Order: sequence, then structure tokens, then C-alpha cells
Amino acid sequence: MRVPRPGPGLLGPLLLPLLLAGGCGALSFQLPAQTRKCLKEEMHRDVMVTGEYEVSEAGAPGARTDLRVTDSSGHLLYSKEDAKKGKFAFTTDDYEIYEICFESHTQSVGFRVPDQLIILNVKHGVEARNYEDIAKAEKLKPLEVDLRRLEDLSESIVKDFAYMKQREEEMRDTNESTSTRVLYFSIFSMLCLVGLATWQVCYLRRFFKAKKLIE
Repeated sequence: MRVPRPGPGLLGPLLLPLLLAGGCGALSFQLPAQTRKCLKEEMHRDVMVTGEYEVSEAGAPGARTDLRVTDSSGHLLYSKEDAKKGKFAFTTDDYEIYEICFESHTQSVGFRVPDQLIILNVKHGVEARNYEDIAKAEKLKPLEVDLRRLEDLSESIVKDFAYMKQREEEMRDTNESTSTRVLYFSIFSMLCLVGLATWQVCYLRRFFKAKKLIE
């Protein structure tokens, strides 16, 4: 997957809805000097997220790349200055948008600094769980591990359907509420127009009577 490259010195947030989908491979992209690139994804509540990253060596002295993982409220979930290679993990507290940002800093002026290659592999939900450790801890057989994985996957799918149903109900309630408000506003507008027309007729009738144009 190729990531668009923003111009030098510009903010380049990238909204990739499928980045954290289960089973996706590692994502790689170029990070120009003095730029920032962010990857965003909506996540459900109580979802485990793990990630591995690797940043190529800077092509200039004093250059570094910082990594920050935050939620939509700005809460810092993971931070690493001069990130080279490592892992991070966190569990979501609520349904919201989570953001992974790489930002390049350099002190070199007067010549072009080579772009840095970023390799990022993010997993969430069932894909983020280490079933080898679970098998060792609970002494499970290979077939039991596969059954546990299928059970967790089924539970994840059920939760997704339940959330979709909840969102559908919320949207339906919102549509019904909006329709009711529009109906009431239309009735109110009609009453205002009828009242205004009645007042105009009465006012003109009194005016013409005062001018003795009508009896």
C-alpha cells in the first residue's frame, strides 16, 4: 500500500480505515524531513491493540523521528522520542478515534535530508492476542488453541453485530426525532403565516375604512 507524500514542512494526516483491520500486513511509507504523518482508526471499547515499528536511520546528524499514540481526547497512550525499533500495546477505554503519529525533526539547513522509511505493523482484537503464550499458560493442545481462537473470533463478530445494531437504533431514533421536530416546526410556521395573513387583512381593512375607501 502506497501512502501519499505531503510537501516538506506540511502536516500530512492519513485516514486509513483499513489499517488496523484484522490480518493486514505491515504498512511501509516514506517520511520526509520536518513532516508529520498520522494514521487514524476508529476502535471499539475494550479492544487490545499491539504494534511493531521500525524506522530507518536518519540521513543527517541530529535528525530524529518521534512516535506518539493518542486518542481523540489527546490522552497519550504511547510515546517514544528518537524511535528506531520497538513495540507498543494498549487497550481501548472507549469507542473513539485513535491516532498513531510519526514526526520527523532535523537541524540540518541548506541541503536535502533523505526521507526515512517507516515500517508499521498494527494488530487489534483477536489478531493481537498471543495464543502461543495462552497455550503454554493453560496447557492447551493445538486443537484446543484453534477452538479458543475461533471462539474469540466469534465473540468479536457478535460484538461487532451488536454494535452495528445499536448504531442502527440510534440513527433510527435520531431520524424519528428529527422528523418530529421538522413536523412541529412546519406546523408552527404555518400557524405563524396564517396569523400574519390574518393580521394584514385586519390592518388593511381598518386602514381602508379610515380612508373611507370601503364601508
